[in-house]
Formats: sequence, C-alpha cells, structure tokens
Amino acid sequence: MQYLYDKLKEYVTSDSYPFHMPGHKRNISTFSDPFQIDITEIEGFDDLHHAEGILKEAQERAAALYHSEETCFLINGSTAGILSAISACTTIGGKILMARNCHKVVYHSLLLRNLQAEYIYPQQVAGFRLNGGLDPAEIESALINMPEIQAVVITSPTYEGIVSDVGKIAEIVHQHGKPLIVDEAHGAHFGFHSYFPENSVKKGADVVIHSLHKTLPSFTQTALLHINGSIINRKEVRKYLGIFQSSSPSYVLMAGIDNCVRLLSEEKEKWFIPFTDQLRMFRSEACKLEHIRLLGTEVAGKQHVFAIDCSKLLFSTEAAAVSGYELDRELRNGYHLELEMASENYALALTSIGDTEEGFDRLLMAMTQLEQKWEWNGWCRQSENRNHAETILKNEIVMDIYEADHAVKTAKPLQGSIGETAGEFLYLYPPGIPFLVPGERISRELVDRILQYKEKGLCIRGMRDPEGKEILVIDTRSAERGSNGKNILCDG
Repeated sequence: MQYLYDKLKEYVTSDSYPFHMPGHKRNISTFSDPFQIDITEIEGFDDLHHAEGILKEAQERAAALYHSEETCFLINGSTAGILSAISACTTIGGKILMARNCHKVVYHSLLLRNLQAEYIYPQQVAGFRLNGGLDPAEIESALINMPEIQAVVITSPTYEGIVSDVGKIAEIVHQHGKPLIVDEAHGAHFGFHSYFPENSVKKGADVVIHSLHKTLPSFTQTALLHINGSIINRKEVRKYLGIFQSSSPSYVLMAGIDNCVRLLSEEKEKWFIPFTDQLRMFRSEACKLEHIRLLGTEVAGKQHVFAIDCSKLLFSTEAAAVSGYELDRELRNGYHLELEMASENYALALTSIGDTEEGFDRLLMAMTQLEQKWEWNGWCRQSENRNHAETILKNEIVMDIYEADHAVKTAKPLQGSIGETAGEFLYLYPPGIPFLVPGERISRELVDRILQYKEKGLCIRGMRDPEGKEILVIDTRSAERGSNGKNILCDG
C-alpha cells in the first residue's frame, strides 16, 4: 500500500519535468510550510464571504492588477465562478447563448438552472483538426432572432490556446443589452506582456473568470472572478459565490492568490521577459521540425481565430503518422517529460513563467530525436486515415438537459443505442468538453467515435458503466421494459 503523500514526494524528487499545470511548475515558491499559515476565520483575518478587512484589500489589489472594477477570490476554482456568474445572469427556465465547446461546468449550470441552450459552434482549424474561434456574426444573428436570450457564454482562449475576437463579441452582445461571460480560465497571464493577447476584462466582457493556477504561480484550485459594467447584478453574483464556494475557505489558497498578485505587480518584467524570450527561441527552433508541426500564429485570421496563446505548445502529429497519444507516451517514458494532454492528432504542452531554460532544451531535444527516429523507421508520412476526434459533432437536440436528467432512463448496449436520446454526459478529461449531452440524439458517427476512444484505451468520463459497454438513454415508453434494457428512474 502506498499513501498519496509518499507517492507525490517520490514523483517530485524524480527528474520528471512538468509541461502541465499548475503554473508555478514546482519552481516558484512563495512560502515553504503551508501548515504554519493554515488557519480559520480568527480575529484580524477577515471572512471571504463578508470581506471588510485584509481580504477585501487583497481582492482590490487583484482588481487593480487586472483593471477590473471588482474582483472576487475563488478557492473552488473557476468552476465556482462560472456557476455563480451564469446563475446570477439567468432566471430558472431561461435561455442562454453558449459556445458548444464550453467546459462541462457550463452544462452543469444548464442542469441546475433548467436553462435552454442555443449553441454556436466554433470554426475548425484546417491542418490541425481542432476547434477554432467563434464567428461574431453568428452571435449577432442569434441575438437578433432570439431576444429572450439572457446571457452569452464563451470560452477564450480554448484549452489549446485559440483566442476569439472578444472585443467584437462584447460590442455585439452589449448592443442587445445582454451580459457577456468569458471563461478565460486558461488566459490568466494575458495582458502582462505584449507577446500575449490582451485579457477579456480590457476587451469589454462583463464577467471574466481566470484560473490563476493554470498559467501562473498559484496553487491548484485558485482563481479570480472579475465583474465590470452595470448589466450584471453584482449582489446576485456574490450571493451565488457564497453558495458554490466552501464556507471554510482555505487561507493557504487565499494567501497563494495574494502572493501571485504581488509577484505580478512587483516583479512582472523579471519573470515575463525571460519567459517570452525562451518561448520565442523554442518556437523558432521547433518550427524547423519537418514532420511534427507546432501550431503558430500563421492560423490567426483564419477560421475566426483572432489570435493564439503562444504559451501553449500544440504539436500536431498529422504528418508523422503517429498519434498524439504515442508522442505523449514517448516523451513520458523516454525523456521524463510530462505533457498536459494528448489526443488523436496532437499533444499539448503548457508553459508558464515557472518554466526553465533546461526544460525547454529537454523538450526541443526530445522532439528532434523523436522525429529523426520516426523518419528512420519510415513512420514520417502523411496520414490519410485520421478521424476528426477533436471536432465537435452537431448532435440533434431532442430535449433540454434538465428534462433529460429527470426523465426515466434505461441502460442499453452502446452498439444498440443509435437513434436513442442520451441520458448522460460523455466527455474526455482533459479538456472536459462534452461530446454528448443528455437530451441529444446518439448517432452512428458518435458511437464510432466512442469505440475509437475505447480502442485507444481512453477513459470516457460520465458513463455510468465503467467498461463503456452500456449507455444510459431516455426510456420513451416510461412504464415498459425494453428487451435489451433495464429501467432506471431518474439517476438510478
């Protein structure tokens, strides 16, 4: 038997290098012993849910840093912020306009609030088979045709670093008097150096959520929620933050947020200048690779990609005739480099100001050697049989998520579920974007995709059946039992 703490200590003393979150990369330490500062709400240390003293001042410092009118600490991650923002901007049973590639927490908001969703789909980035940006014109058309929409929710940047034109989208949304909520969890470092895009606070969004821990030196689970303008009911946002956040917020996490803000306020150039220099040098050399393609700024202006986040190193394996999973495995086993995630067509490394020159050198050396190895073995050739596993299918919507979640369900064999209505979420994690939502029609293409995932040994989250052989579907007969299924009332 091995305890988690012992396994963590063993791992961090190895030579494994983290090209994944959190952004401190175990390299930037603001305090050494968290036990010494792990307290509760004692006299003189304020209360996050009724901040009047030192925590109020800390949040004001964060607001000044990001040029926000009001900023709230999140110690339950961006999840709590997104749930709170959507809840504050909608009525029970209302309608929102949302990007289909939003994180699962947005879908959970639909479920909790019994919301109807109108989807806008991202464009596709040719040559990389990943989701691109959002078309502002589609958002405008939806708002014109559906004035009952209460809020607009988008993700920018995406997990892979694709940035939409938030400024233009905000302008359109505000013309219709609606609030714009931007899940900018992966863009907390935006605006601190010209090498990166400006953050959505300055682009005019009403609510912006930043996960500090994803790209900055802060503990996992720490985030910020920024509020601007007069469209948002700020009291409602604060009310829901009190509901979705712990009533015993960690002072260790809050101190981590405040120290991250202090570092960015006082030492921004010290950290961002060498970081961006290292990124430029790495990208310059990595672009010389012939078969492993690095996503670069050449995609900007195409498929509504407004910009890309150059701190995300997305390596396409399309021309290497190997999968992103194989690249990820080779880097882990052969070079002790741990990436953030891998998919069929690419692998993703996350970088931050916590990265070192040695880390970038190791990654470049590994990529160069792997390409030479694959070329020698005849593996470097254009693959013609790749699926589009990263793109989002436009599944037919049969019923709303809330209705589907509360309907009677039956478990059916996956292969026999085509044409049925889904009764559960299906997604890969990361990045946590559902490719099937309760209430959507199950198609042959979707079943084929699930089978491909299973064949590659991927863990499909959301399925009640851990082996992925059965899927929950809506039992349209209610009282009858199907010959191949078992009735399950609500969530069983």
